[in-house]
Amino acid sequence: MVKVAFIGIGKMGLGMASRLLAAGHDLAVFNRTAAKAEPLVRLGARCAASPREACSGAEAVFSMTADDASSRAVWLGPQGILAANRAPRGFAIECSTLSHDWVLELAREAAARGLRYIDAPVTGLPEDAANGALTLLVGASPDDLRAARDLLSAVSRSVIHFGSVGAGTAYKLIINLIGAVQIASAAEGLALAERAGLDPRVVADAVATSQAASPQVVRNTRRMVDDDHYRNVVFTPALRLKDVDYGLRLAGKLGLGAPFGELAADALRRLCELGLADVNESKVIHIARGRRPR
Repeated sequence: MVKVAFIGIGKMGLGMASRLLAAGHDLAVFNRTAAKAEPLVRLGARCAASPREACSGAEAVFSMTADDASSRAVWLGPQGILAANRAPRGFAIECSTLSHDWVLELAREAAARGLRYIDAPVTGLPEDAANGALTLLVGASPDDLRAARDLLSAVSRSVIHFGSVGAGTAYKLIINLIGAVQIASAAEGLALAERAGLDPRVVADAVATSQAASPQVVRNTRRMVDDDHYRNVVFTPALRLKDVDYGLRLAGKLGLGAPFGELAADALRRLCELGLADVNESKVIHIARGRRPR
């Protein structure tokens, strides 16, 4: 049994934290909206009033927040994770999708306080988190990864080691950038099919068995056809746009252009400007349907 803190109990964090409890770990949690942690408290977790309190004496801390700003808020400051009195040589396991620059900065801050930093963004849906079926995209030293394997195995089915700290985040930004382009192009294709008089359901079924299929394309085209953008939201335009912006920032830092990513970002940004930032990202079909040739 390891004394663990989990910071950020959203849709993904709730499932991940529940897997740590199921594995027998001693768990303290923090979330800005404490009510979201109540299911974990009923399972035996302790709900803390601050990240610092949750991490007191912890041997490992997991963080799963929305973006750089929320990550900074929970790690830094007098009530942040790094201000806690933790066990020596503990693990800092950051599972959020963050900018590459902030991950490297945070890793340096953690190392300066004697923590072993594991860069471990995830891929998978909330039900995968609840079932321990996530894939972790890891950047870490081989020794640190080896030492953290049991903890990581509690929340995942697969761990892919991409290299040193920052490599996991680089891959996550790359794959989410690809996903944004796929979803935007699928919306464009479906809008074109509708305009051409094709049956959208037949098109979505055909796409699902075509070479253009991917899990994201299949899932989102079906939701586009059903106009199912408001219930059971999996991933929002706001979060996808955040990931794309971080990916574009990484591309710029590395001296590469990403014109397809920029087009996808433009569609997502327009959707957010219409007040649709928090629906399902499949709503991007709305932008595709309204676009006119120049």
